Amino acid sequence: MISNNYFSDNQDLKDHFDSITNWKEIVDAYEDNFEDFTAYQKTGKEELAYAPGNYEDAIEYYRQTLEAAGDISGTEISQVAKVMDEVGLKYSDGKVTFPKEMIQVIDKIKSAGLLPYGIHRHYGGLGLPSVVQSMLSEAVSRADGALAITLGCMNLAETVERFGTEEMIHEYVPKMAAGELCGAMALTEPNYGSDLPNLQTKAIKDANGVWRITGTKRFITHACGFDSMPSIILTLARTGSTTSGARGLSFFIVHSKDVHVASIEKKMGLHCSPTCEVVFENSPGILIGEEGKGLVKYSMAMMNQARLNIAAQAMGIASAAYFEGKKYAEERIQFGKPIAEIPAVKKMLDRMEREVAGMRCILYEASRSVDLYRWKEERGKMKGISEKEIRKDEDFKKWEKLASLFTPLSKYYITELANTVAYDALQIHGGSGYTEDYDVARIYRDVRITNIYEGTTQLQTVACIGGIVSGMSETGAFRAYVNEEMNGFSASSDLKELWKKLESVVSEFTEIETSKLRDELAFEVVESTARFHVSLLLERSIGRVKVERREARRALTEAYLLDSFAILASNLTKIQGKKRTLVGV
Repeated sequence: MISNNYFSDNQDLKDHFDSITNWKEIVDAYEDNFEDFTAYQKTGKEELAYAPGNYEDAIEYYRQTLEAAGDISGTEISQVAKVMDEVGLKYSDGKVTFPKEMIQVIDKIKSAGLLPYGIHRHYGGLGLPSVVQSMLSEAVSRADGALAITLGCMNLAETVERFGTEEMIHEYVPKMAAGELCGAMALTEPNYGSDLPNLQTKAIKDANGVWRITGTKRFITHACGFDSMPSIILTLARTGSTTSGARGLSFFIVHSKDVHVASIEKKMGLHCSPTCEVVFENSPGILIGEEGKGLVKYSMAMMNQARLNIAAQAMGIASAAYFEGKKYAEERIQFGKPIAEIPAVKKMLDRMEREVAGMRCILYEASRSVDLYRWKEERGKMKGISEKEIRKDEDFKKWEKLASLFTPLSKYYITELANTVAYDALQIHGGSGYTEDYDVARIYRDVRITNIYEGTTQLQTVACIGGIVSGMSETGAFRAYVNEEMNGFSASSDLKELWKKLESVVSEFTEIETSKLRDELAFEVVESTARFHVSLLLERSIGRVKVERREARRALTEAYLLDSFAILASNLTKIQGKKRTLVGV
């Protein structure tokens, strides 16, 4: 792997940090008039010591954090990724053993103070907005996707922070921030993957009023904890009858010492990420929130954040694929010149570059949408404001609705394109890429899961389509968002024409009366929406980057728009053709 600082050596990522991101709105949303700084001045609470007191300090704090994460990712993690992958995990009698290199590098991350990046500073975390968290996750995932998952699990405190009691929060979240507890999500069962409303794991109160959980969960990442660090397993279990569906499910905290890890999966990739089968036998559980809302409220909230995390992971792996492919192409000499100069290879590299740039745009826009609503909820809770009152805020409702669309949209788009970029990177390496001598083989294996777990692309399509159709109505949230964004810069005639093309795609789709055909063609609508959205974001970014970067940005955007026109035209033709066929039948 390339050894460098994975923040400062990535010019497109730096462009987003230095100029594309509107830091004022992010800082306003997250820091909330610098309340943590004010609280530190009054109380001297140690956890708030690094809270910024103005915009300049906030941006510099985020930058320093990313510089530190980029350095440890590119000079430490990336340099042992191959060894960790080759050694892998060992399982024996319920115990999982991790490579010593992985343990050592996690210790270095912990010593550098970077481990609790996703935890609020009130509980001992770094206190970073979602945009910064995504940037950090990208840098770590570029170094090693498996280790990035481990860090993500150690930051799996959001559900407890948002929905737990004060007692739960203070019992578990500071321990996760200190690296004393890992986290795991236990939703899937052997016979129920995405069909969560029908899962069978049961939770019954015993004579002492303690919830006891019985059942088996599969594909549970880090249910075994990490090294000597135990996990708290956020578990979905049935408290209602077997026929009560989603409303009969509740959410629990279960300690890893109270379950048995029956096995770990032997996987194609991510060899250092333990994917466990877990057996619950009257395991004690602590109820989170209200009984019966485990799936409809708590699990869905947790999965939305997890989907954004996987999008960031795929983003990082795609970055690794692009940079490793580019490096190889510039060094590999054939026919008397680097293969990067051969038109067919250059065409691939150019496409990879613009796709990676587009993926980054949609990732950070989804993260922005989360930042612009989530912290109102979290800080409101700290202030004792009821959820009902918070949800009356029009700005909150707007961005929550957009985040509900942008999160699955970015998860689908980034993970699918990351697979394409990794495919091209391996192709550029030729036969050498098919061997384990080059890191691109591991990259290719690791990225393949990203468009499967935390909801396949097909499930993301289901999650997106309703929000697109309603969002494109005359008073829809997405239409209002597009109009507002396009009025904020000089949108090109090409972008306006692409918008009309998307309107035609959605209009043709909404005229379909049969649900079967609508389901069949939903992906074409979702893909068209994603391509337009990325096109908009790329064009918006041209005027934001530094002057010396604008022409290159403009050329990249124009090439992306051309590809998007072809894709939307194709999707429109498919929808119209299917409709004609149906009428003919």
